[in-house]
Amino acid sequence: MSDHHLSELAYSELPLHESVAAGIRDAGFTHCTPIQARTLPIALAGKDVAGQAQTGTGKTAAFLVAAFNRLMQRPPPENQRGPRVLVLAPTRELAVQIHADATTLARHTGLHVCIAHGGTDYDKQRDAITAGVDVLIGTPGRVIDYFKQGVFDLRSAEVMVLDEADRMFDLGFIKDIRYVMRRLPPVEQRLSMLFSATLSHRVLELAYEHMNDPELIRIEPEKVTADRVRQVIYYPSNEEKLPLLVGLLRKLDTPRSMVFVNTRREAEFLRDQLVANGIEAEALSGDVPQNKRLRMLRDFQAGKVPVLIGTDVASRGLHVPEVSHVFNYDLPQDAEDYVHRIGRTARAGAAGDAISFGCERYVMSLPEIEAYIGNRIPVGTVEPDVLAEVRRTPRPRRRNTSESGPGGRSGGRDRERSRPPARRSAGDAGKPAGRVADAPKPPASEPAAAAEEAAGSEADGQSAPAKKRRRRRRRPPADPQG
Repeated sequence: MSDHHLSELAYSELPLHESVAAGIRDAGFTHCTPIQARTLPIALAGKDVAGQAQTGTGKTAAFLVAAFNRLMQRPPPENQRGPRVLVLAPTRELAVQIHADATTLARHTGLHVCIAHGGTDYDKQRDAITAGVDVLIGTPGRVIDYFKQGVFDLRSAEVMVLDEADRMFDLGFIKDIRYVMRRLPPVEQRLSMLFSATLSHRVLELAYEHMNDPELIRIEPEKVTADRVRQVIYYPSNEEKLPLLVGLLRKLDTPRSMVFVNTRREAEFLRDQLVANGIEAEALSGDVPQNKRLRMLRDFQAGKVPVLIGTDVASRGLHVPEVSHVFNYDLPQDAEDYVHRIGRTARAGAAGDAISFGCERYVMSLPEIEAYIGNRIPVGTVEPDVLAEVRRTPRPRRRNTSESGPGGRSGGRDRERSRPPARRSAGDAGKPAGRVADAPKPPASEPAAAAEEAAGSEADGQSAPAKKRRRRRRRPPADPQG
């Protein structure tokens, strides 16, 4: 860590148990970061704390050191059937990284650290917890699943940590969080720590509801990122975005870059474009299987894949060292997400570059972003020699319109604008349109239209059941004798 971004407080000055101090030395930490310097003295004294801090500022070490130190100063409870420390994180990647840090810091403590997250290793994780757990780190869904099965109970919990609390709201986990917190020992009997990128009203409401008069600590986002990240924005047309990205990647020759887009479909499409132009890339999004996600991250961290493309699911909680450049291929529609994205570079006191594209589709987000970070982003000039000659692969045909772009519009709206609109009945007013047909079709009855819409939502590669057609009864020919 750069000395400029460390506080004056050394870990040796804190009242730490020797086994915890040994883990800190193993991790190479000597001085606290600002968020650690302000929260650790409070938590080590046994007082609840709610901290505002971006990822990459050392908050993981802050709550792990405080939690481990509390456990080492207290004897384990009798008949323990569950974790003494529970850490909840919104994403699998963040849970995995917290688990890795916890394993290092707890090396000399004798504490059993387990992980519980969806997507993989269901039986393996359950067996590890059943064998004995002191520290459980996980995502809400898998933790609640095991809890309801009786794999563990929460009566022994002495420390509760909620990381990325604002992201819990964004991902719809807040009911799960309240479910867990209501089953913990009373707030007076445990240490609670909450960390969030913003201490918004909804986060503070959660803190005051389930914590014991927490002390609020704020590290403003501008102070965390603006001084270390060199920001620039270009204004390419939609057609110039890909040539500009390819040209910059080739010119900068960065060993490790992250590219952010707003939709999963765009991430996969952009990956195909970069690979077609000789740039190795992977696309990380919410529906990628867990084993593949972890492999992508390992390859990216090892330098085997120089470019990782992600949606905002990937922008929170990832700690990848030495990411030199972050590209906002699509400007985010939420100003806070801009700060989270560019926070993937300039981590641990290093410098980095954040390059944004203010294209025709997403440039309307720029005023809100600049107001949030408190300064104007310097404007770069798109030089003709930077625009690369690119080979474009065809965009896959859309199977449904469930993924939306700005304002709820389909990300493929421009591509499908020339297609005839689907016929809709008066009863469909206000409902989202179904899949647009490739060619005009005769008007369909309501049952047939419903069957076609259901067919459009089937899994890839499966054929829809044949549609039933209503036959008209033919009138008998007139009797010439009649």
